[in-house]
Amino acid sequence: MMSFTAAQIAEKLHGQVIGDGAVVLTGLAPAEHARAGELTFAETAAYFEAAERSQAAAILVREPFTSTSKVLIRVANPRVALARVLPLFFPPEAHPQGIHPSAVIAASAQVDASCHIGAGCFIGPGVKLGARAVLMGNNDVRAQCEVGEDCCLFPNVVLYRKTQVGRRVVIHAGTVIGSDGFGYVLDEGRHRKVLQLGNVILGDDVEIGANAAIDRGTMGPTTIGEGTKIDNLVHIAHNVSIGRHCLIMGQVGFAGSTRLGDYVVVASQSGIADHLKIGNQAIIGAKSGVMRDVPEAGRVLGIPALPDRQTKRQIIAIQQLPDLIHRLRDMEKQLEQLTAKCAKLEERAPAVTSS
Repeated sequence: MMSFTAAQIAEKLHGQVIGDGAVVLTGLAPAEHARAGELTFAETAAYFEAAERSQAAAILVREPFTSTSKVLIRVANPRVALARVLPLFFPPEAHPQGIHPSAVIAASAQVDASCHIGAGCFIGPGVKLGARAVLMGNNDVRAQCEVGEDCCLFPNVVLYRKTQVGRRVVIHAGTVIGSDGFGYVLDEGRHRKVLQLGNVILGDDVEIGANAAIDRGTMGPTTIGEGTKIDNLVHIAHNVSIGRHCLIMGQVGFAGSTRLGDYVVVASQSGIADHLKIGNQAIIGAKSGVMRDVPEAGRVLGIPALPDRQTKRQIIAIQQLPDLIHRLRDMEKQLEQLTAKCAKLEERAPAVTSS
């Protein structure tokens, strides 16, 4: 475990030390698990109180917190600061360069000498692996794939032919990139497969979770833009285009040829129909069924997905239905009673005769 002074941490985070900047910090942990000499963090008053009661030596905070017992490192945004400081205390696993004896590498493949090729890997003809690329083990990289520098493929990742992976891309275990798109036509009573001849292109700094599947395009590519992060168990169909710096959460499915702009957020278990356009900075709420285009900065929710305020009003109205049903039944009973009373009054009223 590496150690830093509070002043060194503050300098790296562009923060300010309140207290003894020379105190040595040997690790980072949440307040309930922090030990003596460690750094902890707090965003709210409740968390700050817990941090002050902990054994931690210093607390990562924003204004206006103060303390008489702990060193504080004040930053503009503790959550961002936490993301930046974690790699200091927990650096990524190192993978020494070299090729495991069990790896199979085609003669025409170009593998940079600084790469790490783990046990059981297959690297096909014409493959290009950039500097410091890591294939952890049992990876299958098919013909003419290109993997950029500083990429990391966790075990059992499969890249189908002609897949292009940018720099600093991380793909977690079990994910398949470039499998056939789901394309069939009904021909004389049978489903005839439409050959999928395109590929998949991943931009720089993309990260893809475990057991995801991204299909190659029918003719052109399926593309994932720079900086986009994709969670576990996501399916992206053929010829989908996802923009830059999007967040795609777990169990989301995209049908073919849909296009997403930049900075789009799609929450878990949503389904997006084919050939749609999702505008820049749009937000799709969890469990949504998107069947229409979503405008730039639009926020949709529900099945079918509608503007989120409209859906929330509908949800509130549905929640009020049981009470409304009871009230309606009470009104029906009152109406029946009133009708019966009127009928009795009519029976008692003297008959009116005309002269």
